[in-house]
Amino acid sequence: MAIRSMTGYARLRRSSPDGEVVLSIKGVNHRGLDIHFHLPPDFDPYEHSIRAVVRRLVSRGHLEIRATYKRNSNDSEAQLNVPMLDAYIAAWRTSAERHGISAEPDLSGALRLPGMLGPGTDRDPESSMEQFLCQLTEDTVQELNIFREREGRETLAVLLERNAHIRAAVAKVRDIRSRAMPAFQAKMRERMAEILSGSQLDPQRVVQEAAVLADRSDIGEEIARLEIHTEQLEKLLNAGGEVGKKLDFLLQEMNRETNTMLSKTNGIGEQGLTITETALGIKADVEKIREQSLNLE
Repeated sequence: MAIRSMTGYARLRRSSPDGEVVLSIKGVNHRGLDIHFHLPPDFDPYEHSIRAVVRRLVSRGHLEIRATYKRNSNDSEAQLNVPMLDAYIAAWRTSAERHGISAEPDLSGALRLPGMLGPGTDRDPESSMEQFLCQLTEDTVQELNIFREREGRETLAVLLERNAHIRAAVAKVRDIRSRAMPAFQAKMRERMAEILSGSQLDPQRVVQEAAVLADRSDIGEEIARLEIHTEQLEKLLNAGGEVGKKLDFLLQEMNRETNTMLSKTNGIGEQGLTITETALGIKADVEKIREQSLNLE
């Protein structure tokens, strides 16, 4: 399955034997799947079935699902709520008899009552309406997913480009480290010799402590892990599917390794400054990938 964005929009119009339905779905970012319906009352019995269709085809995102329903007007009785009108007339006559009023019911006033005109309550819902709505929902979600996959492809290209930047930057840091470490160690030995000159300290103990300090300043492990993470990131993106949550964890690890690298390269001169600048660029690319990945399903 292709990578999908969580952002998208789709709208379909379909005619049933009983009327015309327009269904629209708008998707935006969300940590999980959050579905909000705005349906006409006629569709209330079918909300559960519509939700099941959506859950089968979408895994993440905030979805606004709206529908309008326009019944066919070729049946005049279908436009009048007959039971409501009968109840109105009966109540009128009962009240008129009770109070000794000789008058006929006000039909023009009755027709203005909310719910009097429209689908009558004596009309059963179309027997195939649930199936019709489920099929319309599936078709609309498929259109939404086409839109989201197009957005996903564009995002994927950006993420792969950023990952390539990180890989190149890590290679640069590895090269700088390979050239910097011998000079750093030689300078440390010279400095140790100056300190030990005329000192009563045990030279072997000082050398051991210096070796420990040098090891703690080495960024070899961080470089290796970042190289592995960039490879994992590329494989994850190219594999497609639901990658949003996996990316979040991987990017946290990359950010952690970069922070450690920055903490180890303080105070080792010009080459350390170059590594710091490069590592800051890596952090910026990781953050840009994270921002883009928040929109992926």
